[in-house]
Amino acid sequence: MTALRSLTTVAELAEAGLVPEAKRADAARVAERYAVAVTPALVALIDADDPSDPIARQFVPDAAELVTLPEERADPIGDLAHSPVEGIVHRYPDRVLLKAVHVCPVYCRFCFRREMVGPEGLGTLSANALDAAIAYIAERPEIWEVILTGGDPLVLSPRRLQAIMERLGAIAHVKIVRFHTRVPVVDPARVDAALIDALKASGKTTYVALHANHPREFTADARAAIARIVDAGMAMISQTVLLKGVNDDADVLAALMRSFVENRVKPYYLHHPDLAPGTAHFRLTLAEGRALVESLRGRVSGLCQPAYILDIPGGHGKVRADSTAVEEADDGCFRLRDFRGDVHAYPPQAD
Repeated sequence: MTALRSLTTVAELAEAGLVPEAKRADAARVAERYAVAVTPALVALIDADDPSDPIARQFVPDAAELVTLPEERADPIGDLAHSPVEGIVHRYPDRVLLKAVHVCPVYCRFCFRREMVGPEGLGTLSANALDAAIAYIAERPEIWEVILTGGDPLVLSPRRLQAIMERLGAIAHVKIVRFHTRVPVVDPARVDAALIDALKASGKTTYVALHANHPREFTADARAAIARIVDAGMAMISQTVLLKGVNDDADVLAALMRSFVENRVKPYYLHHPDLAPGTAHFRLTLAEGRALVESLRGRVSGLCQPAYILDIPGGHGKVRADSTAVEEADDGCFRLRDFRGDVHAYPPQAD
């Protein structure tokens, strides 16, 4: 199955055979609230005859998204609490997020920023807002790394990306620029020479963090796009979300991590799903996640071992979910110790 352009409505998904008649009304209700986009590369990858297809599960709207649990939050990792100026999140001393755009080539059904991204979301930073964000970075010599995220920064044109990189290149204390993206696997043709050139700046080291959740995402075109980035001298690391019905299986997870390594992408983070609204059907319990990650020990090379990470709700930062900073309590909940030494309950009390 192929498509010439991205599918962005339930009617288009239904016409492509990805939403059966019985589910169209509920899918339409989901699409009224959360953005929908499935690229041609992914449409071609989905097995429409498999109701449990792990690619479809990530991108095709589902009625389960209409169910919001009390502990779920519009801003589950507390970005807004650490946003001193529009477009900047400064949670840790030596690094900031720069969210230049809130649009993506695809919209993951489990996205932790699902209330902020999409055509009706926070959009692209205005020229004045981008000026203020760059000025914030330039005025703080402790900022060593800038992480472009959003949204997916690689939806920006090479011209706009190059302009941002030139401005970051002029800030002496910024040494590392990192891009968080899905583009090489969901829209690999976009990764051309112009885009790759735009990711570089003199005196800066560029990292590209690739988000992929299932080994089938590594198509021949995706592998070629990744190779173009690595061959251009940029290091790549991985990000994966641990998702029920997608990769919550030791064999699938092992195959995924091997796929990263085979393509010169170092496994970096395996995220426990965040408490975003309408995403409970994707979440394993923390105990289940810890057991699954433990099962990888000895099953795959040390090169294939990601860090299992939980973003503490409320903006308190990340914690290794399989470390001593996470302790199971008698009530079946967990106590999480953040990087400042403060302790938080997980799941948290409902707001």
